[in-house]
Formats: sequence, C-alpha cells, structure tokens
Amino acid sequence: MNPTATRHTDHIPADLRRSWAAAGYYPDRDLYSLFRGHVERDPGAPAVLDAEGTVSYAELDELTRRLAAGLTQFGIGFGDVVAVQLPNDRLACAVDLAVAAVGAIALPFPLGRGDRDAESLLRRSEAVAVLTVADHHGYPCAARIREHSGTLPALRAVIVVGDEQVQGCVPIHALLAPQASEFVQKAIDPDGPARILVTSGSEAEPKMVLYSHNALSGGRGAMMAGLHDGPDAMRNFFLVPLASAFGSSGTPVTLATLGGALVLRPAFDPVATLEAIALTRPTHLLGVPTMLRMLLDSPAIHDADLSSLRAVVLGGSALDPDTARRAREVLGCAVVGLYGSADGVSCNGGLGGYDGSVGRPDPAVVDIRVIDSDGATVPTGSTGEVVARGPMSPMCYVNSPDLDASLRTPDGWTRTGDLGVIDGDGRLTLVGRRKDVVIRGGLNISPAEVESVLITHPAIRDVACVSVPDPLYGERVCACVATAADLTLADVTAHLAASGMEPRKFPERLLLLPALPLGAAGKVDRQALRERAVNEGTDPVLPQQRIPGND
Repeated sequence: MNPTATRHTDHIPADLRRSWAAAGYYPDRDLYSLFRGHVERDPGAPAVLDAEGTVSYAELDELTRRLAAGLTQFGIGFGDVVAVQLPNDRLACAVDLAVAAVGAIALPFPLGRGDRDAESLLRRSEAVAVLTVADHHGYPCAARIREHSGTLPALRAVIVVGDEQVQGCVPIHALLAPQASEFVQKAIDPDGPARILVTSGSEAEPKMVLYSHNALSGGRGAMMAGLHDGPDAMRNFFLVPLASAFGSSGTPVTLATLGGALVLRPAFDPVATLEAIALTRPTHLLGVPTMLRMLLDSPAIHDADLSSLRAVVLGGSALDPDTARRAREVLGCAVVGLYGSADGVSCNGGLGGYDGSVGRPDPAVVDIRVIDSDGATVPTGSTGEVVARGPMSPMCYVNSPDLDASLRTPDGWTRTGDLGVIDGDGRLTLVGRRKDVVIRGGLNISPAEVESVLITHPAIRDVACVSVPDPLYGERVCACVATAADLTLADVTAHLAASGMEPRKFPERLLLLPALPLGAAGKVDRQALRERAVNEGTDPVLPQQRIPGND
C-alpha cells in the first residue's frame, strides 16, 4: 500500500484512473512536484501578483518549503486534513502548496463563513489543524474557532495569521522553519487525496468533496488549459476566493499544473478591480456573473485599460445572454460561461462565443451523459438528469457514506441533480435543476439550512424559503413565514444572526402568511410561494455588505 493511502474510498475504479494516465489525461505527479518543476525551469517568473506586489516562483517556493517544514515539525503529514481560511494572497498559495508537499489534505473555506459552517466543516472532516486570520472585518476568526475546540476532538492547533496574539492559538511565525532546506519531500501518490472542495450548500450542511492530485491537475487542468490560446503563460485574476470550489483552479491548477501566474486581491471591488487589471495585465478574469454586471455598471470601466484580457470566465450561476453580449462589447474579449460544480462536473463553450448551451463535454476533463430515472441514457434531444465521470471526477464525499450512496453510481458516475439536453451536435443545454437551492451572485444558499433555524423562532409556525428573481444577483431568498405575529425582516435576520449564521445567507424578502399553501401530495407548494413572493413579498431588499464569498 502506498504511503498516502487513507481511510477515504475512491469511487472511480483504479484501472480507469490508470487508463486516463496512460491516455495522457493525467500528469501522474503530485501537485508540489509539478510546482517544483516550474520553479526549476524559470525561478524568476512571476507566480503571484497580490496587494503587496509580485512574488516569483523561487520566492513562493522558499515560503512554501519553510511552511512545509513547520507542518512536519507539528506532526502533520500523510492523510491529515488541514483547514485553511485565508484571504487571496501569496500566503494562501504557499499554504496550499505546503499542505500538498507534506502529503496532507487541504480543506480551504472562505472567510465569512459563520460559526455553524466552520464548526461543521472542521468536525466532519476531522481536521487536525486550521490556519486562519485573527480578525476579519471585526470578526475574531481564530478566537471563535478556538472556542469550538471542545467539539473538535481531532483539532490539534489553531494557527493564526495577524499581528495580534490570540490566546490558545499558534502564531504563524512559529510555524515557519528558519530554512527552506529543512523540508525534504517524501514520495506522494498522485492518485492519493489532495484537497477537499466545499460546496456552497445545497443541503442543510455544505458537502465536502475529496479530490486527488491527478483529478485537480489532470481534469481541472485540462479545463483551464482549454481556455487559453495565447503564446504566453496564463495570468489569471481570481475575483472569487481561492478557498472556494471555483478557486481550486487557482493554486493547484494555474500555478502547480500550468506554470502561470495568479493576480489576487483580498476583496472584490469594481473600481479597484479595474485598476488592478490595468496594473497587472491579466489574461483571464475569473468570477461570477454578478461581479461582471457590477464591473459593466461601473462608470470607471469606460476609462480602464482592459487590453490584456483574452477571456472572462464565469461560474457559480448561469450566464444570461444579455450580460454575455454587453461584456463582449465593452471588454472586447471572449466571455465564457462555465457549467460545473465541486461534485465533479465541468463543461463550457470555449472561446468561440456564447451560444446558449454550455458546450460539448471534453473527455480530457469529464464525460457527461443525460439519463432517465432508471439510469439509462435518454435519446438525443430528450431531457434527463446530467451525470458525469472522467479525469476530474472526485474520489468521494468526505465521511458521508449516505452522499456516496445517493450521488455516486457503483461505477463512479456522479449524479448532479441538474436537468439537461444533449443535441445532435453533442452540445449540452441545461433546462433546470432538481436540487432545491437559491443561487445568489454565485453563492449556493440552502433553503433547508435557513428554514431549520427560522423554525426555532417562537413566533414562526412554519417556514419555507424560496428564490425570487433579481436583475443583479440572479436570485435572492424570500422567507415565507406562517405566523400570527407582526414580524419584520429585521426580526427574522436578527434570529438568524443570533444562531451564528453568516449574513450572506439571510433572506432579503419576507412574506407573512396565516399558513403555507400545500399541493396535492400534501407537501408545501413552493411554486405557489415563489409566485406570491414575487408579487407580495414585504419589506425592502436589505443591502448586503459584500459580494457573497469574496471578501
């Protein structure tokens, strides 16, 4: 058995993984070894251009190896889960690489997740360490995680980044070994676990999806490489957090696999983003459609130098034709809408232009089928559930045998819950989704999670959360509440805040009803509620502090 073998099961047959390696779909090397190859080839090449300036591949490797030596001294190694909650900067990249270098499993999750999500992720993943900041917009991240240590028996250390001391936490400088030479890498299986991607939440708790080194560098690497047609290396400006599922195409793919450069800023701001584009000259801009709409609506865009951009790549929610058209006209580059998820599906229309579909599946990334309720492939042009399997397929859901049983087939296909049609030319068009989820500006919000907290309010008899359309964010959440009390939206959100839920998941409309309507089967009629929410939802939409998941 190889040294990275863990308790986690790979639901893709091993011989199928090996066939993808033989076909050249996998580089068949671990992520850190791939990164080191770029360091040796061009040590002075820019790796990260963040708010502090530019760091080269050699400089980033120096920091990475010092961190890896420190992790080793802390007893962290093969198969251990290390959670990472850091802003978009060079340190986040170095930590990702260091965790990979010691054979551990990175669990990145964005700043801004509330106590409930953070505690749940750390507990269910059995993380042995977490690296986080002392303070994020007044919220004491490290201290709050330390307070939950009693419910986290596997957690050995909270490592804190920041100038202030946090009682019970290890300062980041104590993790850094004096010399990079103190770290010596051991052999790592490229089919072994490397990173856990966290979904935004289509269930009451976010799903955690485990990826191997090969699935990240191979499948996801092929997807990113297919979006670049220039002679020089990609220079990717990630507007989304590197700690998000979308952001997994940052350090493991852009740096380790492709040898490109990352442009990073700690938070999204339209004017600052336009200034950074002119300064850093990225080839690709990666974000969610809401961010693109905000950039297009900014008066500063008319004076911005955007000539370096070859493509804007958008994920997280559907790209509408009007936004795609406006972006092509204003930015003068390709606009690509990604269809994908942490669960292991990815498809896009490439650089040729948006045609309403999500493109043709690439076998180097993932094969896609459309099936009926019995699992049989439906005829061309017919609607069915989208399922996916290929080089980017994840290993499993972390410590969730129920999800593995319900969402993975015995031969490794992933059920997405999305409904689609494949036409005669092999193009996939999405027509809906079975998953009950609200997508607000690229953030998946679980109605079930919000409802589970609201129902504990003493004045609420019943509750259902539904989506209402929004021209900026795509969708917002409306809480439909059965109550006799004169509740306000502020009352509802105050109850959620007291429970520890992050503000990004709060409802932004409220519909008060004497009772929730029921359908013929006796279940809550959510479609009727959506119609009433659009027409009768009370209280103004509350302003949200920041774009979800990007601060």
